[in-house]
Parts: sequence; C-alpha cells; structure tokens
Amino acid sequence: MVTLATPETPVPLTALSRWYLYAIHGYFCEVMFTAAWEFVVNCNWKFPGVTSVWALFIYGTCILIVERMYLKLRGRCPVLLRCVIYTLWTYLWEFGTGLLLRQFNACPWDYSEFRYNFMGLITAEYAVPWFCASFIVERLVIRKTLRLRFHEGPEDGWSNYRSDAGGGGGSGGNLGAGRRRERSREMENSANGYLKGE
Repeated sequence: MVTLATPETPVPLTALSRWYLYAIHGYFCEVMFTAAWEFVVNCNWKFPGVTSVWALFIYGTCILIVERMYLKLRGRCPVLLRCVIYTLWTYLWEFGTGLLLRQFNACPWDYSEFRYNFMGLITAEYAVPWFCASFIVERLVIRKTLRLRFHEGPEDGWSNYRSDAGGGGGSGGNLGAGRRRERSREMENSANGYLKGE
C-alpha cells in the first residue's frame, strides 16, 4: 500500500539507480569489514578500513546480478539454498574480476597468505563471511531496494495532498500552500517515499 497520494503512479528505481545503491553498500561494507578485521587481528583501535575504487564497480555489478538471481529463484528454492548459490557466484565473480584486474597490475586484494587460497584471488576461509553477506544482501538490501519508488511531484517532489484524517477544522482552509505541504510531510510521510510493509 502506498502511503503517499501522488498525481502520478510512483515508478520503480532504474537498474542504474539500483546499481548505484548496491555499489555504495558493497563499498561501505568492505571498509567496515577490513576495519573490524584489523581490530580483531592486530587490536588496532584506529580501525583503518581499506578498499579500492574498483570495489564500487565490482560490488555494484555483482549484487545487481544477485538481484536477478533472487527474482528468478524466490519461490523455487529456500533462502539458505539461494545463499549458497549467491556465495558460489560471489567466488566466481571475485575470481573473474580479480584475474582481469591482475592483467593490468590493478587487483586490490591478495589472499596468498591464506592457507586455502587459489591463485591469491579467492580463499575458502571467506566462505562463511560471503554466505552471511549474501543473506544480508538478499533480505535487507535487495528486497528493500526493489520496494523503493521514484515520485514526481511539484517543486520538491512532494504532493500537496493532505489526509482528511485528524486534519481540517475551521482554520484548516486558511493555511498557506507552504504550510500545508510542510504539515503533509510531517503527518503523512514517515516512510519518505517507501512502500509501506504489510
């Protein structure tokens, strides 16, 4: 159910917009993961998280493809099996992009110090973290992103509409358009354009 009345039907985010959100998510998570790893391994209270600009393109594209997998597989197999598939895809994608970047001496990661690595591009030790990340990506990132909608309205993108419930009264009609819009934002739109859940 849409919580906001609009003059036009809200439309889903474009693939490019979703790619951008997925890229930022992956980039942020990698910085946080490497910072936490540095703290756990070296007890470094500076939490120096590191990544590469390449991570934006790698994560954005990887998660966009996982999104396609989710839409195809939901209803056909349970979530844990889907996450196994996502994890295998992540390994394949990490290996492929790493191998490509290595040809230009541009691969930002190297797992050579890990015991179960393969060519320094992937390592079995990351199976559980990738599985957990896949679960989070499907349940919290992809599903929520697919519910986001673009809304075109006057000026700042919000409709002038104000619900009759709890509003009105004798002086309601004297409010200026600006105040009506402001009150509408405060009273109606706590979800900021999201489609409200059941």
